Amino acid sequence: MERRTIGAAALAVGAVGLGCMPMSWAYSGSRQRGNESLRAVHRALDLGSTLLDTADMYGPFTNELLLGRVLKERRPEAFVSTKVGLLVGEQHIVANGRPGYVRRACDASLRRLQTDVIDLYQLHRADPEVPVEETWGAMAELVQAGKVRALGLCAVGARGGRRSGAGLHDSTLRQLRRMQQVFPVAAVQAELSVWSPEALDALLPWCAARGIGFLAAMPLGNGFLTGTLTPGEGFEPDDLRARHPRFTAEMMAANQPIVAGLRRVARRHGAEVAPAQVALAWVLAQGPHVVPVPGAKQERWVAQNAGAAGLRLTAEDLAELGALPGARGSWD
Repeated sequence: MERRTIGAAALAVGAVGLGCMPMSWAYSGSRQRGNESLRAVHRALDLGSTLLDTADMYGPFTNELLLGRVLKERRPEAFVSTKVGLLVGEQHIVANGRPGYVRRACDASLRRLQTDVIDLYQLHRADPEVPVEETWGAMAELVQAGKVRALGLCAVGARGGRRSGAGLHDSTLRQLRRMQQVFPVAAVQAELSVWSPEALDALLPWCAARGIGFLAAMPLGNGFLTGTLTPGEGFEPDDLRARHPRFTAEMMAANQPIVAGLRRVARRHGAEVAPAQVALAWVLAQGPHVVPVPGAKQERWVAQNAGAAGLRLTAEDLAELGALPGARGSWD
């Protein structure tokens, strides 16, 4: 698989990563199976999808423990990205950016992951009660201590409001400028897909101008862009899509033209090409510093996603995808 670099340190990873969250958090708990997920991670490494993205809050903790079972055997082949800064309570999630907590959380993640070093340590969310410079400074100390190789910011979900549009990432950019004064930002993780292209306006160009890697979260639109979901089929109560404004039966039906466009482009490249691969190829085409991180928990989807690294979209393809209608949500 093609290799791409993250940050000024030129950390090399496979062009398509693996988001491990669905294996133990936020998606259909009844379909989460440990052994199946382990096989999916092994398959990703076999195919060159070396970036494994997790977080201590996924589970909580169980996602890192699962990855640790693979890393115990195959650590040199993997690029490990995990996150700190969010605590999961009974019915809520709170931010904790206190330096002492960050140091303890890193040590705990290292134990669960069964590794001596984390390749990319991301701040999951800034703590409104703690200056981000203090949190980032504590994370920088972990780099100096040799426990972490590079630092990143996860901007997924860090939105000022529920509607998309201009200025969506303004607060993230202000935060990043402050962090850069303390220690270099190697990567930013934020949503980017055919139906959520807002990062193209300001956040992606900002990263490109500074040599900062961009990890594209939710590049398959929480599964919608795969074309495998049926409007009205419903989701389990613990599935984040059960409360997502784009996943009501009405809105899934209204957004089918987006999937139809992906299918048209896929057909031009051969009967074996899937809409999901076109969606990932679109993300890859947004710049050499962009690495899509699709979530998956089954080997077949991991293999399909990895195959997108070899798909080259034409100018005609990109123009057609760029002209697709915007995604609609239940508030529209």
